[in-house]
Amino acid sequence: MRDEKDDYIEFQEAGMRAKGQYRCAGCGYGVTVHDELPTCPMCSGTAWEQSAWTPFGNARNLQRSRGASAVL
Repeated sequence: MRDEKDDYIEFQEAGMRAKGQYRCAGCGYGVTVHDELPTCPMCSGTAWEQSAWTPFGNARNLQRSRGASAVL
């Protein structure tokens, strides 16, 4: 049985103070912020979802985009 809390996603709005990695809720564009969430430069969206941080996340994404089969 799934917990309803598993499906909950908290969105942050452009202009809010934030620090970390975020994805635009509208188009998926990613940003890393250290001060305040911007308006999305790709779609002008204002809702952001915080991305889960992992120490090798960027390396894995790069591998997938290049079709690499090696496991980190």
